[in-house]
Amino acid sequence: MSNHNYIKLMNESIIRLFKKAMKVSLTNPSRLVFILRTIRWQKNAVKLRDYWKTNNITVPPFMITSITKRCNLKCKGCYSLKFHDACTDEMCNDKLEHIMSEANELGISMNLLAGGEPFVRKNILQITKKFPQIIFPIFTNGLLIDNELMNELKTQKHVIPVLSVEGLEKETDKRRGTGVYNRIQETMRAMKRKGIFFGASLTVTKDNYSTLTSHEFVKEMMNLGCKLLFFVEYVPVTENTENLIVTNEQREDLQEKLTKFYSIYNGLFIAFPGDESKFGGCLSSGRGFVHVSPDGSLEPCPFAPYSDVNIKDMSLKEALKSDFLRKIRQSPEHLKETDSGCALWNNSDWVKSLLS
Repeated sequence: MSNHNYIKLMNESIIRLFKKAMKVSLTNPSRLVFILRTIRWQKNAVKLRDYWKTNNITVPPFMITSITKRCNLKCKGCYSLKFHDACTDEMCNDKLEHIMSEANELGISMNLLAGGEPFVRKNILQITKKFPQIIFPIFTNGLLIDNELMNELKTQKHVIPVLSVEGLEKETDKRRGTGVYNRIQETMRAMKRKGIFFGASLTVTKDNYSTLTSHEFVKEMMNLGCKLLFFVEYVPVTENTENLIVTNEQREDLQEKLTKFYSIYNGLFIAFPGDESKFGGCLSSGRGFVHVSPDGSLEPCPFAPYSDVNIKDMSLKEALKSDFLRKIRQSPEHLKETDSGCALWNNSDWVKSLLS
């Protein structure tokens, strides 16, 4: 697939997603107005990315920013615990704000905030409110979302808290700790009462696949107030957990089930990485997204924690010129889907060799 074709498909997919969000927001006039305004902003973002492309700078529509390595939980199989050195310094607030300002100027449509636990950084919403053109999904365990935080979230429609669960109470508490699921439920109900648009992030494994894709579970999430479900395929960052990777049959079935969910429920349903084959393979390394680590390293994705540049030392625009990222983008033979679902994870030795 040519570079132009996959970019065109991706831009069209983003607009389609926001049009689906319009349907979800039909009963909420203020959110509907926000979605319509966002669609206009996204079309302008496409023009900005096209402009920078003519200047030999590849700007992806999405950025994942891990804003902290700290967390109030120690979940089993956490990639942040695995990859982020506890001694590594986090970026300061001023640098974070500057990065988001640059992302806005470059035309990045969405900045997914992750951790650790993002809400450990108490002032993060004071930064996001300065950039209403960017959509900020915040992937959180939800335990630090109190009433004060909810009141601020209610004023920032471009910020979407996405709470992590593994299934119902048994599955979630097994990974995250006893009582966590009930506390997440309480937070979801409180956000629903306040009219906050929020979602859930579901780590999909071979073992919990049937639970997470059941109508019983999806209906439970919708009843709790979730309007967005992220189905994230498990990547085996912990040794001897390869048996948890979803099967090819489950991966294909998931796409069919998401289509059915759209026809039944008033919500948004997204698989990650999803069917990347229609985009010519893995969308990391700037093809579709990049990852910023807590210390400012610009990486291909959260599961490929390698870098040759750091945005503490340079602008985001300069960092996006990374030779390392360019070499990955220009190697389509290594970006094809694999049985493990994650091309870069499966080709990690090759990825690391590009830095030598």
